[in-house]
Amino acid sequence: MDSTKKTVLIITYYWPPSGGAGVQRWLKTVKYLREYGWEPIVYTPENPEAPALDSSLLKDIPEGVKVLKQPIWEPYSFYKKFLGLKKDEKINAGFLTEKKKPGLAEKIAVWIRGNFFIPDARKYWVAPSVEFLAGYLRSHPVDAVVSTGPPHSMHLIALGLKQKTGIPWMADFRDPWTNIDFYDKLMLTKNADRRHRELEKNVLQNADIVTSIGKQMADEFLQLGAKKVEVVPNGFDETDFAFSNIALDKMFSISHIGSVNKDRNSETFWSAVSELCDELPVFKEKLQLKLVGKCDHAVLESLDKYGLQQYLEKTEYLPHDEVLRKSMSTQVLLLLLNNTPNAKGIMTGKFYEYLAAKRPIICIGPQDGEAAKTLEETAAGMVAGFEDKQKMKAILKEYFEKYQQNNLKVEYAAIDNYSRRKLTGRFAELLESISKG
Repeated sequence: MDSTKKTVLIITYYWPPSGGAGVQRWLKTVKYLREYGWEPIVYTPENPEAPALDSSLLKDIPEGVKVLKQPIWEPYSFYKKFLGLKKDEKINAGFLTEKKKPGLAEKIAVWIRGNFFIPDARKYWVAPSVEFLAGYLRSHPVDAVVSTGPPHSMHLIALGLKQKTGIPWMADFRDPWTNIDFYDKLMLTKNADRRHRELEKNVLQNADIVTSIGKQMADEFLQLGAKKVEVVPNGFDETDFAFSNIALDKMFSISHIGSVNKDRNSETFWSAVSELCDELPVFKEKLQLKLVGKCDHAVLESLDKYGLQQYLEKTEYLPHDEVLRKSMSTQVLLLLLNNTPNAKGIMTGKFYEYLAAKRPIICIGPQDGEAAKTLEETAAGMVAGFEDKQKMKAILKEYFEKYQQNNLKVEYAAIDNYSRRKLTGRFAELLESISKG
């Protein structure tokens, strides 16, 4: 290890070969931290309940980076038995369900999850991790600690280390805690709700700096008592897009990359597509819908309701590099935001990779939200409100006409600000501002 570099301990639940959205932010930051004078040490579970496996991500781990792993016990084996799932079945994030109607067992499981596993099912890893890391740091001192959540138990590990060692600490939030869109679905008792909020405030008020992916979340954290909050958005790694000879789809493909839960399912959008099929026979002949990732049963029901199943190509999961190829070859990228009270502040991780794919985007969400603002400043696409069917149809018609003219493209501007390499520099500056000496 280079003795001239400062060192930072990064506590993360998601790490390759785990796949999915949660791994990207700090995997890519670790990839570039050395360029900014910081040597990363990663702490992660030895046996996590990964949402997916993606060995293609292993190539992004820099040579020689120290990765500390400790066993974790999680109650998922009991959870799966209770729900009648097989041992190797994956548990969906959020409240995405592929069953038509959740039964009593699912409802009880949600209630137990919210009221007993506070803040989450990784709570049993907190105390042993604090003990292990406190011992490790006595002989391997670091200049700063980073925790990234969710799961928010990672922040509780860092809080324990802060209390034991006083080492400067950055708490990084990829999603909100009590303001997350499904919080009201956890069926919390008053005591459980109070406990979640107490833990959240304890983390926010004790971290030397809090980082979030967007301004709305940052403002909420300040109101909850965080000392200092900085926005470091998600981004894209330009080296992931160094493909050559990516041919565009022959059909007029509209692709959504990533999971679609019930709150993201836009009945209005599917209705708009269906009406265009009726109004424009050539549109119907050329249409192809691509969904890459898990889908709630409500999505498939909507497609069936509007007669769109025949145009659907559904892919459950693809390795990250293949996903990027898909996004670069599609005619149009579909960005569905959650139709929830916090919609204006939602900035999904895939949005930035959409930008890097440089294909036209149609976003279904608030026209005065953060995603809309970014689309405007990057000239990457257009936004239609959740219920604005006419705007949806107008955007699709415009894109389709350009597709027919073999001229469907966008002139992207100002996307370099979202480069993972550049954003890592921002993290390095913030670490420098809180670190010793």
